[in-house]
Amino acid sequence: MESLTRGNRLRGPHMRTWGVLFVLCGTIFMEGVDVALLNVALPAIRADLGLSTGVLSGVVSAYVLGFGGFILLGGRAADMLGRRRMFLLWLGVFVVFSGLGGLATEGWMLLLARFVTGVAAAFIAPAGLSLITNNFAEGTLRNRALIIYGAVGGAGYSLGMVTGGVLTTFGWRWVFFAPVIFASLLLAAAIPLIRDNGERAEGRFDLAGAFTVTGAMLLLIYGVVRLEHPDLWAVPVFAAAFALVAAFVAIERRAPHPLVRLGLLKTGTLARTNVSAVLFMAAFSSFQFLVTLHLQEERGWSTLETGLIMATMGVDAILGPTVTPWLIRKYGTVRVILGGAAVGAVAYLLFLPTGIDQAALMMLPALLLVGVAFALAYGPYTIAATDGVAEREHGVAGGLLYSCFQFGMALGVSAATAVYATGSLHAALFIPVVGAALAGTVVAARARKPETVFA
Repeated sequence: MESLTRGNRLRGPHMRTWGVLFVLCGTIFMEGVDVALLNVALPAIRADLGLSTGVLSGVVSAYVLGFGGFILLGGRAADMLGRRRMFLLWLGVFVVFSGLGGLATEGWMLLLARFVTGVAAAFIAPAGLSLITNNFAEGTLRNRALIIYGAVGGAGYSLGMVTGGVLTTFGWRWVFFAPVIFASLLLAAAIPLIRDNGERAEGRFDLAGAFTVTGAMLLLIYGVVRLEHPDLWAVPVFAAAFALVAAFVAIERRAPHPLVRLGLLKTGTLARTNVSAVLFMAAFSSFQFLVTLHLQEERGWSTLETGLIMATMGVDAILGPTVTPWLIRKYGTVRVILGGAAVGAVAYLLFLPTGIDQAALMMLPALLLVGVAFALAYGPYTIAATDGVAEREHGVAGGLLYSCFQFGMALGVSAATAVYATGSLHAALFIPVVGAALAGTVVAARARKPETVFA
């Protein structure tokens, strides 16, 4: 009886920990789905509300601006104010403003809803990542949890297109209402399950650093978005962004309690990981954008048909939690990321000879390889982003990674739009090939070092 009681005491915390992972995975899945849902529904939204191309593009960009602009602030807030508190508060904000998007009758309502939803995601994502690192001990168990977390997030991007196609057949407003229902269920489960036992960062909040870096991120992403339709306004936007970056660096060097400790970027593979993440996501987002646009607007496919063919990339949801952890144990995190980038480059290359003007069955091998690439890289990026980082800075490290993910997505879509607008799909398809190849090149030097292999 005593041994049974002791076993139950051990099992309880263990089950709670995996319950926390389930909730956090649900949240990152929801964020991925939320982005993909909207992309598929854009033509229906334009037709119903009569939006111009500029406003329609802004609906997509508003989320990226909110997410990318506030992500570092979100990471620092999680470290200082509490991961659980930030996670629950901003998940509630996500529910409210996603609902507002579903009720929108004007373009400005959609823009506001998507921007604040992006801001909410900017606080949720780093808090969620640091909650995982706080609840799982460093090593094999944490790596497995992070791989599962990353795989589920990647599946959200892929499977969200199918879900979006189905929901849009019932009306585009369900693209906003479905996340409200899902997020509400997650919030109800998170309140009793999630605990924050991690060490908090000490000191005062660096308001000067917060304002400058948020302004810099907003301007950088806005400048990248404007590259879709290049004009002279992009020059002062980028100039102002880089001026704020310089001001931020100067502030952080002198601040007694900096928002981002500059020495953090010298930790392990952090700098290379983040640069590689930008390039990898730029490749993926540009490819997804080009394929979706071509299939629907040039080949006349429905949203459901497009979603179903793109769902092939959802193979990462199977491979990520099963094969990737074994590969990491055998070869190391950085080498697996390199493999993912290489597989991605090959997958995108398969579309170059004939573009994507080919039968659906001819697309499947390449789309499957894209899913394999995502399985190999996305989850390992989350491990490499926090490896060797002190627990009190996990929120900031997660914020850096997710800001790179969002910046990469904005960069990829903008570059693809600018080239595609010239009328050359074939030229635009070189963007994902180059992006994936560069992502692999950035991490290749570290991949040769034995210390990147984890037990």
